[in-house]
Amino acid sequence: MLDCTLTITAVTWDDPDAFRLRAAQRTELDARYGTDDHEPGAVPTADTVAVFLVARDADGAAVGCGGLRLLGPGSGEVKRMYVDPAARGTGVAAALLRALEDHARELGVTRLLLETGTGQPDAIRFYQREGYEPIEAYGPYRGSLLSRCFARDL
Repeated sequence: MLDCTLTITAVTWDDPDAFRLRAAQRTELDARYGTDDHEPGAVPTADTVAVFLVARDADGAAVGCGGLRLLGPGSGEVKRMYVDPAARGTGVAAALLRALEDHARELGVTRLLLETGTGQPDAIRFYQREGYEPIEAYGPYRGSLLSRCFARDL
């Protein structure tokens, strides 16, 4: 159940909590895939991510994050979605995703895309449950055996 005291705010890319959460995500993904070479395409940066959000619990602890990269007219991509393992199952991910969708709409995005991987069946289930439909791999993910791509019209 989602804690109603959860707050989600936009932060800078180099915000210490944002940096820590992204590092934790990388560590988890490296362990899941057994390598640090599991992300096709350009790594997100401060210059390529239009919005980066951090979710904080009632005590102010950063428990999740996610970003939005603009791809072109009307389309955007969810990047670096991550929830601390201790906060999973509490609604943080869904709240972050809804907040990213709201920011996307404000930026004129009408179709939101994302890529996750075969080593993240929990993420695949989550995105499908949240209304994202499987699509053919796009952009740098074409031909990647590990990539699973999804999209949702906003």
